[in-house]
Amino acid sequence: MKTLYELCKLITQGVYVIAVTDGQRERAFTAAWVMQVSFEPPMLVFSINPQHSSYPILKTGGRCTINVLAKQQLGIAAHFGRSGLDDKMTGFQWQKTQQGTSALAESIGYFECSVHHTTVAGDHELIVCNILDAVFLNPGEPMLYRDTGNMDGTDT
Repeated sequence: MKTLYELCKLITQGVYVIAVTDGQRERAFTAAWVMQVSFEPPMLVFSINPQHSSYPILKTGGRCTINVLAKQQLGIAAHFGRSGLDDKMTGFQWQKTQQGTSALAESIGYFECSVHHTTVAGDHELIVCNILDAVFLNPGEPMLYRDTGNMDGTDT
């Protein structure tokens, strides 16, 4: 299996912090499985484990931001990738979007999205989103999944 994980890390994909809200609660988590799936209408898809604490908030609220991390933001990716923290969002600068979702102010930029539909994919669920807005915040080169080393623990 080590070869499988090594080869999967060669698939070009970025690293993102996804912030979700239901209007009252907010959570954020790191995701590497994000991609564009449509030009018209503009849509993205990302993957989330239904056991994740952000999942019920996303399902109830139906809104999120997908924040693009820069290469030098590995510490941010690691922080939001940890499980078991009650309030991961504290200590970071967030700005409210037009739809009331939080965007990570120090990211390269963000996509503000609403959930269009979901589908089961193995041990994860794919969340297909309509892009409502796309905002550049800071210059930078995006972080690639391969830049994260063993942050996800697959190099055992």
